[in-house]
Amino acid sequence: MKRLFSVATFGALTMTITAPPAEAATATAALDANSAYVWRGLTANHGFVLQPSIDVAAENGFGVNVWANFDVDDYNGTVEESRFSEVDLTASYMYKLGKVDTSVGVIAYTFPTTHPDALNGEPKDLNNTSEIFLGLGYDLGYGFSLSGKIYYDFDQVDDFYLTVGLGYAYGINDKTTLNLSGLISFAGEDFSEYYAAGTDSGFFNYTLSASVKYMATEALGIGANINFTDSMDDDVLPEEAVHTNVFGGISLTYAF
Repeated sequence: MKRLFSVATFGALTMTITAPPAEAATATAALDANSAYVWRGLTANHGFVLQPSIDVAAENGFGVNVWANFDVDDYNGTVEESRFSEVDLTASYMYKLGKVDTSVGVIAYTFPTTHPDALNGEPKDLNNTSEIFLGLGYDLGYGFSLSGKIYYDFDQVDDFYLTVGLGYAYGINDKTTLNLSGLISFAGEDFSEYYAAGTDSGFFNYTLSASVKYMATEALGIGANINFTDSMDDDVLPEEAVHTNVFGGISLTYAF
């Protein structure tokens, strides 16, 4: 359940394959190695995970993405080691609406081996489900940007999850970029109950992130990030569902 702001922990290995700009589409393959998997403030696995993905984006704005989570370590008996616990499929369309960057799409979540205790500590099957989403982004200038995204689960939950974020990008030099961001979220009552055993709708979680990326060559990039997340309302996201607060990662990208 990879989302607007990645919340995975230390250790990320990413290999990116990008087609030249003259081509009609851009293909990106990635492999992240993380010490934990955190999704929307919820700890899915506190242990080491691998997260491969492939993304294809056409010049006309259409794109598809396949993302997976492989649990290298187990998680308190709720997630078994050496298995794929999640595979997500996303189809999207991005376009400009005046000065606003807009994206719409649909995400299919599949859980091939997830243990029923995963995410919230309560016995419950994480059935395959689907969301539609709408995202908006606006460049405020001077490196700042504002973004918002709303997801609606129309399959298992019939409820929404909304995020609002502020980001800042600073070019340290020609090869190195620093990114800082903050995000807050709001969730419906059914979303809260299904994923976190919550009892109310309201502010769900917040995440603060810092990352840096260094382009060793025109094609090879090396990055690192660190994040902090926590519940905003214990009735909406109970603290017992948040087992990981501080986390980060490293990444390797290659484009051609």
